[in-house]
Amino acid sequence: MGCCGSSFLRGHDSDHKINHNGNNNNSSSRLPQASNGPAQPSYGTDSLGAAAGGVPHFSEFSLAELKAATNNFSSDFIVSESGEKAPNVVYKGRLQNDTNRRWIAIKKFAKLAWPDPKQFADEAWGVGKLRHKRLANLIGYCCDGDERLLVAEYMPNDTLAKHLFHWENQTIEWAMRLRVALFIAEALDYCSSEGRPLYHDLNAYRVLFDENGDPRLSCFGLMKNSRDGKSYSTNLAYTPPEYLRNGRVTPESVIFSFGTVLLDLLSGKHIPPSHALDMIRGKNILLLMDSHLEGNFSTEEATVVFDLASRCLQYEPRERPNTKDLVATLAPLQNKSDVPSYVMLGIPKHEEGPPTPQHPLSPMGDACSRMDLTAIHQILIMTHYKDDEGTNELSFQEWTQQMRDMLEARKRGDVAFRDKDFKTAIECYSQFIDVGTMVSPTVYARRSLCHLLCDQPDAALRDAMQAQCVYPDWSTAFYMQAVALAKLDMHKDAADMLNEAAALEEKKQRGGKGS
Repeated sequence: MGCCGSSFLRGHDSDHKINHNGNNNNSSSRLPQASNGPAQPSYGTDSLGAAAGGVPHFSEFSLAELKAATNNFSSDFIVSESGEKAPNVVYKGRLQNDTNRRWIAIKKFAKLAWPDPKQFADEAWGVGKLRHKRLANLIGYCCDGDERLLVAEYMPNDTLAKHLFHWENQTIEWAMRLRVALFIAEALDYCSSEGRPLYHDLNAYRVLFDENGDPRLSCFGLMKNSRDGKSYSTNLAYTPPEYLRNGRVTPESVIFSFGTVLLDLLSGKHIPPSHALDMIRGKNILLLMDSHLEGNFSTEEATVVFDLASRCLQYEPRERPNTKDLVATLAPLQNKSDVPSYVMLGIPKHEEGPPTPQHPLSPMGDACSRMDLTAIHQILIMTHYKDDEGTNELSFQEWTQQMRDMLEARKRGDVAFRDKDFKTAIECYSQFIDVGTMVSPTVYARRSLCHLLCDQPDAALRDAMQAQCVYPDWSTAFYMQAVALAKLDMHKDAADMLNEAAALEEKKQRGGKGS
């Protein structure tokens, strides 16, 4: 319902804090709500889940929903095929009824992979209870006739295998490899603490990178073995020895597999554990290290990682470390903690615009949904000040004393705005606003866009909110808030704001007041 009374009006850089539950810890600092303005929302992380940006509650999906999300399971949407040994396909898709329009991953099992629908549903619900920022979390399932499908968060930046073994522009730097090892160890430790210690076929293909480049462990490996699949579909050289003896996966088997992933991170190759251990037994660890690192790593740190891998790969399961040992060993090795993962991976920073709203969009709404600041600029120029009508009532005395200078400042701002001199436009519009005799929602909207174009989303949000305070039902004010919120990575709130703006426009088309 807009955010006219939010503490963003005071500037939230220092005093506006949001905790992990999405609650505002500074509610006492909020300004009183403007008269006639809509109620303010609580901005923060989505409370539906524990991962960044919020994870939806686990639920059951219909087959029709998943068909619509993947264009009837089109081959164009396939992101992973497992092959003949485990003929399960993973698609990406978008749920049609999700206002956030987020991507999802859908694993489609072969016919009769899980003959008992209750067993499949129970297993899915068990994994679906897990919520952690180190997991690509399971958000749903579908059990329809012979069809068995799992729905998870979609990770857009490929697998560890792709970045280690099949990279194109740059290999993973050493600090990022240490981060991958720790994050996956933390994921396994969390699962173990939640009573789900078994992970089937842990390997570099199970480690996925999210939109920010952070490594996550796929939730699909947490599902119990099904009839047609094997707990280990990779080469037997990478399989825990006890699994070869009795065909059972144990928590210690997972630790063995983690050791193979550590060897992958050290070598940049998928080397069978026995070969890797023989390679450096009594020799220098440098023989094992990935040559593409070009020596840019700490031999001391690499030795710690190799020693940990050797412990994980012990023949006797009882001699292997547990998940807490993994975390305790890897955590002190971390460096470059202030460098985002996407920087170390060499991928672009993720910037997601507000998702498609539920209502039809005007040209302004469409530009804001695409975060097309150039198009927004052109629309604001064309609209001029027609939406300011009726927002000011001035006495003759006020007109004669101050209007000339104030309008001159606004005129200079308009010229600078048209010429894309946005810093000058901010200065001139600020002069106009500071006089205070005349209040213009359009000036606030224009200055908001200038702030966005100068990479100042906080200030942009405050101006958009002020425009709403002046004109509570003005859709442009809501649209500008949506763009600013998206720039601040508050995508759920941005989506809500975009929907409200579109609803106001639809209301106007039906004869109500709005713009």
